[in-house]
Formats: sequence, structure tokens, C-alpha cells
Amino acid sequence: MISTKNTLTPTRWVARLARLHNAQLPELELLDSYYEGEQSLSYMHPELIRRLDGRVRQVVINWAQLVVDSLDERLDLTGFRLGGQQAADADLWRIWQANRLDLHAEQAHVDALALGRAFAIVGTDEDRPNTPLVTVESPLDVHVDLDPRTRRVRAALKRQFSDDAEDGSTEAWATLYLPDETIWYSSEDGGGTWTEDQRDEHGMGAVPVVPIVNRPRTRRRRSAPPRLGRSELAAVLPLSDAASKIATDMMISAEFHAMPRRYALGFDKEDFVDANGRPLSPWEAVAGVLWASPKSPKDDGVSVGQFPEADLANFHATLNALARLVASLTGLPPHFLGYATENPASADGIRSSESRHIKRAERRQRSFGDGWEEVMRTVLRVRDGRVPDEALRMEAQWVDAATPTFAAQADGVVKLFSADRLLPRRASRRALGYSDTQIREMEAEDAEAYSRAVGDQAEDFGPKPLPVPFDQADDEPDEPGFGRVPAPRRRAPVQLGPAATVPPLAVQFREPALAGR
Repeated sequence: MISTKNTLTPTRWVARLARLHNAQLPELELLDSYYEGEQSLSYMHPELIRRLDGRVRQVVINWAQLVVDSLDERLDLTGFRLGGQQAADADLWRIWQANRLDLHAEQAHVDALALGRAFAIVGTDEDRPNTPLVTVESPLDVHVDLDPRTRRVRAALKRQFSDDAEDGSTEAWATLYLPDETIWYSSEDGGGTWTEDQRDEHGMGAVPVVPIVNRPRTRRRRSAPPRLGRSELAAVLPLSDAASKIATDMMISAEFHAMPRRYALGFDKEDFVDANGRPLSPWEAVAGVLWASPKSPKDDGVSVGQFPEADLANFHATLNALARLVASLTGLPPHFLGYATENPASADGIRSSESRHIKRAERRQRSFGDGWEEVMRTVLRVRDGRVPDEALRMEAQWVDAATPTFAAQADGVVKLFSADRLLPRRASRRALGYSDTQIREMEAEDAEAYSRAVGDQAEDFGPKPLPVPFDQADDEPDEPGFGRVPAPRRRAPVQLGPAATVPPLAVQFREPALAGR
């Protein structure tokens, strides 16, 4: 396939990307509504909805949000390590912190898991020239086109709309990102026609828009319309709709059938009046009312009784069955979905049930990490104008996706560190979840504490000259029987020849009794 990098004008790029984006917006908005729990009720007959008349609201069991958030909670970045380096790069982490990406990266992960993809855009910051600006964007606002050969972004479009114009029109703004230039547009008719406002010919040679893709596929990129990534909710939505329907039916049953229904035979409608003599409507389908029938010509007697209340156990069993299906499709442990058996699982059983979910989180770390590594390479390209060779081997560092207790994790690390140093000290601290900045601070404190405790080893632990007896001292003794310690004598330097050897150093120690005195 021939690349269209140089065959489309900027105006045609805007029209092409807007058309492709519009084709995907309905699906993206539907997925977004499911994540927020704002979807419409499915499997409900319209006549029943009409008869309910707003008395029973839809019950939404938001398993979609649970599936996304449970994975996002295991995705925490701690730094980026360049090729050939042992620790994370401090300057890249400074740029990460300056752009508040601890918060915005979480938003990107949620959008990518729920909608299939998110985007990061890198640009210059006029207030901080040495710190490029990194923003996280929603797929509801941004669309990209990939080169079919290199699979790199060759064009990207970001659109924003506003409906608060004074004349009632819809204002729109768009930014077109190309490898060597960025162009800003505006529109007064909601994107029908675009007017160029500004152009920046940066000549960077790469589009500063990076997709953060969830579950990328090779074939889906060439579908009509092309889809970049796949939502984690694709397999959950039918089951979530079914669970919401069952839960809503359970509430309707609780409204109409869970409480005992009374009946009265042998009465007319005029027999039911209130304290003021006004007639009541016992035939209305309202919880707790009385069901009545007129007198029968064959039997003029009356009868009063009640029907047994409805059992809601069938709804509970159906919800548990749907929960098990969701757990099998998503890898969620059963206790995440509130499903429990009569025999509670042990602690080891609970951790074992999380193994598949942990593996899914580790796969997301790999795919999302590739996107964030490309983001930081784009940061270096924007700041320095080039990407160094060691940045091509960049590695994103993540917190362990597993959830062991800190005591269990520390016990395993201590065993590996003690077993013939299978794990170095720095790697041990990193395995416990400490960042490289914290590790450097710990190492500095260790060195300071060691120097303070050891001090001058030559002065404290070197050989000491012995006191001489009183009769060999030159002046008055400090203590009875002993003289002052004589000054050390200088010795002539020893000339070492080819066959010369150094005699062993003889060290003389005090007697124990003398040392005690």
C-alpha cells in the first residue's frame, strides 16, 4: 500500500480524520455511558416501562466500571530507565512530575481500558523551555491515522465543540498534527467549514501524538471504520445489561409481589370508602392494596384472605450465575463480584484466584508501557531535537501488579537477599516497591550512618604503642610504676630490591590485667 503522507493537503487531512472519527463516535459514547453507569435499560418491554410511570427506577449493576477500575488499580508507573543505566532517569521523572502525569496517566489508563485507547500529546511549554508539555486526551476528542508500513502516526486531529455561542450556533476548534507542522483551525458552524488560524512549522519529522492502546490487534486497524485497540467492556456489556434487567425485575417484584396481597370477595366498588365517605379504588395495581370482586349471583356470601408473598430467590440465583460468567470472561476473582460460596476460600485460595487477573494486568503494563516510552522519547525529541540511542532501549518501570501483603513480600525479598546475595540490595528495595529516588535517599543515609558509626578506623583500631616502665621514662610518671608514652621513633626507609621481602609486622598487645587497669 502506498503511503498518503505527502499526497493529502492539510485541508483534506482534516476532512478525512473528521469523517473517520465521526464514524466511531457512537460506539465510543456508548462505551463511555456504560462505564459511567448511564446506559439505557435493556430487555425491558416498552409497555411495562409505560405502566411503571417512573415509580421504579432502573437498577444499574455497574460491572463495566468494576472491570476497568480493578485493572487500573494495578497499573502504577514509577519511572523510566534508559538503556545501559541501572537506575531510572531522574530528569525524565522530573518532566513526568512537572506535568502531573501521576494523575493524568491514571485517566489515560481508564480511557484506554474502557474505550480501547487514549492519547498523549507532547508540545513546548512557553513558561518552562526545558520542560515539554504533555497532555492526556480522550478518544472522544482525538483521532489518528497510522502509516500502514511503519505503523507510526502520520496525522492526528483534535476537535473541541462549544454550544454556548450567543447566536445559538456551535463553535468548534481543531488542531491538525503533521510530522513537520501543526495547524490550528476554527469553525463557526460546528465544523462544517474550517478556517486556518495559526501554523507552526517545527520540522520535527514526527507527529507529537502518541496512542495508548489497549489490546491492540493487527487486523482491526484496517477494518471499516478502522479501530485502534479494543475495550475491556466488549464481552461484559451483554451480561451487565442482563444483570441490570434482573435486578430491576427484582425491584418490580418487590414492589408488586414481595408483600402479601389481600383479596375480598363479595363486595362492590361502592363498599370501599374512606373516613369521609369518598370512594376508594381497590383495583389499582399498587403495593398493599386490596383486590376485590363484586358479589356473585350464585353466592351472596363474602370472603377475605391474602395470597402468599413472592420468593425472590430465583433472582438471586440468576445474578450469581451472571456474576460467574463475568468472572470467567474477565479473570476477576469471584469475591470481586460479590459472589461467595458457603465454604469461604482460604487466604491461599483467594490469592490463587487472582493469578489470572494479575497476568492480565501485567500484559496491560507491557502494552501501555510501550506507549509511555514513546511519549518520553517524543519529550526528548521536542526538548533536544533528537532521540539518543539509549532512549531507544527505554524501559518503563511499574509497581508489581500482584497484591501480596507487605510482610509476605518482605519475607521473600529477605530470603533472596540472604541466599548468597541472589538479589542485590538495590534490587531488593526496588522489589519492595520503593522508587529510585527513595532508594538513593536510603543509600545516602546508609553511607552517612556507616561513617558516623565507624569513624577513623586507623585511629580506633590500629596498633597502639605500649607504656614503658618508670625506670626507663624521661620525666615524672602519670601513674605509679609507669611513665609517659614515648614518641614514636623514625625509622630509615627500607629499600626493596628485586628479591627483597617485607618482614611481617609484629603487633604487641597489652596484657589483659594491664588493659583492665
